[in-house]
Amino acid sequence: MAGRNGLFVPGPTNVPDRVLRAMVVPMEDHRSPRFPALTRDCLEGLKAVFKTSTATPFLFPSSGTGCWEAALSNCLSPGDMVLVARFGQFSHLWVDMCHRLGFEVQVLECEWGEGAPLERYEAALAADTAHRIKAVLVTHNETATGVTSDVAGVRRAMDATGHPALLFVDAVSSLASIDFRMDDWKVDVCVSGSQKGLMMPAGLGVTCVSEKALEARRRTARQPVCYFDYIDMQNQNRNGYFPYTPPLPLLYGLRESLAMLAEEGLENVFRRHAYLAGGVRAAVQQGWGLEVCAKQPQWYSDTVSAVVVPAGTDAARVIDRAFRRYNLSLGAGLSKVAGKVFRIGHLGDCNELMLMQAIGGAEMAMIDCGLPIEPGSGVAAAQRHWRAHEAEASGTTGGM
Repeated sequence: MAGRNGLFVPGPTNVPDRVLRAMVVPMEDHRSPRFPALTRDCLEGLKAVFKTSTATPFLFPSSGTGCWEAALSNCLSPGDMVLVARFGQFSHLWVDMCHRLGFEVQVLECEWGEGAPLERYEAALAADTAHRIKAVLVTHNETATGVTSDVAGVRRAMDATGHPALLFVDAVSSLASIDFRMDDWKVDVCVSGSQKGLMMPAGLGVTCVSEKALEARRRTARQPVCYFDYIDMQNQNRNGYFPYTPPLPLLYGLRESLAMLAEEGLENVFRRHAYLAGGVRAAVQQGWGLEVCAKQPQWYSDTVSAVVVPAGTDAARVIDRAFRRYNLSLGAGLSKVAGKVFRIGHLGDCNELMLMQAIGGAEMAMIDCGLPIEPGSGVAAAQRHWRAHEAEASGTTGGM
C-alpha cells in the first residue's frame, strides 16, 4: 500500500527521524573506555524526565513489564502483601503478576473508566495498623481506558495514615508526556518503557528507584531476583557499564530522544500533549457525538482516548476497516472493553496535522461500518478546538 501507515495506537508510537538516524550505528565494544559516556548521558537525562535529584534510573533490556517484575522482586519478600487498584487491563496485569510471583494481593476493584480511588486507598492503609502492606501500587495512566490517576493523591493518602509502605507507580504511558514528579510525590519505584512518550522502539525497560527502595533491596527483600537485580545494575552503572550486553542502538536512540525532549522543554511537552488531547476529545464528543471511556473529566488522559462506540456496534470492525481500507492503525479495546472501544493514541512525536489523519480515517471507518457519523464532523471539531487554543501550544512543536 502506498504511503506510510498511520500509527495511532497508544504504543509503540512514531519514532522521529532524528532518533532513527541516531540508532543507525556500527556495533562497538560495550566494555570500551569510551562507552561509559553514552551510559551516563542516558541515565543523567532520565533524571530530568523523572524529575528527581535523589533517585536512581535503570535501563533494562525489556519492556515495561520487566520493570514491573523488577520492582516487585527487588523490594519485597515472598508472601508480602501489596495494595493495588484494578481499573483497566494494565492494572489488572500487574495484579496478575503479583499473584503469580506469590504475593498476597489486596485489590481495590473499580469500574473501568474510573481512576485510582483515593479514599479507598486511604481507608485500606488506615485499617492496616500492623503495616502488613509492604507496597502500594498505582497505574498513573491506564492505557486501556484512557484514564489518568492522581498519584500525588495516593501519596497524600499514605502520608495521612503514616503508612511506611513503598509506593510503586506504572508510568508506562505517561512518562515524558504527562507531568510526573518522582521526588515531590515520594515515589519509590517508577516503571516505564521506551516505546511511548520517549519516542523509541520497544526494547528498553525504563525505571527509577528511590534510595528507600534500594535500601529495602539491600536489607529486607528476600524475593529471588537475578536478571533484574537493582544492585548488579547499580554496581555496573556506577562505572558506566551494564551487567550484561546492553541494546546498543537503543541507547543511542534514547540519548537523542532525551535531547529532543530537553530542546522542547519538558513543561512544553506536557502542554503540547494536553492541547492535542483536547482536540481529539473535541472530535469525539462534539464532532461525532460519542464519549470517551474515562468517566469524568478529572480522569481524561492526555496520551490516549478510548472512544466508546454505540451499543450494537463492534469496535473491532471499525479497527479492522481502518487498517485494511485506510492503512490506519487504531488501538483495540482490551478485556472488559473489547469490542466496545477503539483507542486513539496521541502521545510522543505528534502534532495537529498528524492527528487529523487519525480522526479523518476513524471517521471514514466508522461510516463504512454503519455508524451515523457526519463526514468531516470530527475533523472540524478538532480544528475549531486547536485554532481556539493556539496560545496554549505556543512554543511547542510536534512531528519533530
